[in-house]
Amino acid sequence: MIKKKPFIALFASSALLLGACGSDSSSEGESGSSEEKEVLEMGTSAEFAPFESRNPEGEIVGFDIDLANHIADELGYELEITDMKFDGLIGALQNDRVDMVIAGMSATDSRKENVDFSTEYNHSGEMFVTPKGSELTSLDSLEGKVVGVQLGTIQEEGAKSIIADEGINFELKALDDSGALIQEILSGRIDAAYMDKQVALGYIEAQDLGAFDDPTTASPGMAVAFPKGSDLVEDVNGVLAAMEESGELDELKEKWLTDEE
Repeated sequence: MIKKKPFIALFASSALLLGACGSDSSSEGESGSSEEKEVLEMGTSAEFAPFESRNPEGEIVGFDIDLANHIADELGYELEITDMKFDGLIGALQNDRVDMVIAGMSATDSRKENVDFSTEYNHSGEMFVTPKGSELTSLDSLEGKVVGVQLGTIQEEGAKSIIADEGINFELKALDDSGALIQEILSGRIDAAYMDKQVALGYIEAQDLGAFDDPTTASPGMAVAFPKGSDLVEDVNGVLAAMEESGELDELKEKWLTDEE
């Protein structure tokens, strides 16, 4: 669904104004007046700092946003970002509302049934976030407690697996975004939140919370998601490989993730 979007040069407005005054408008075909550039539509969910979130000015910023802009620049596209709920991102790809999704999304086997993925660009792991000083310090201590997860994430799947495979019986509460999970912890409505480790570390520092690592099998890494059969997969994989080789991917991690580790 990549489409053409016209870029009208600033001098076009001046030409119209001069035309209204009787000036010659023969510059209509002048180079740059109707240049078109393909637009790459990207979906994300800006509730996942440091990967994507809104700054005080309301702009979407983060590791994934810098990555997306680099990909678009390298492939010659103009990037347009649509912010939506995380659990709606796969559907947006399937319905051709966006060309790709970069949203800290793990390339799970179940998701691969519905979308295609690039090579993985980051792996964080998971943590259980708790109130400061909580006695919850292990999986066993979660027995009978209420654990929050973000709806539609790998953590929701992982928490269900822990209940089934580890035999830890806790109540699962799914919410729309990670910020809501932290508010539930602070208000005492949940006992812990199961989150991506990089995201969790940011909240732990900002809110002075406690936490412990998930000791179970590591989740898949994060990757760029595409509609099934998308021609973009190979191109984006090429950009990611070049970034890995040049060190640009490590530079992005140092910029956005190092201080959180």
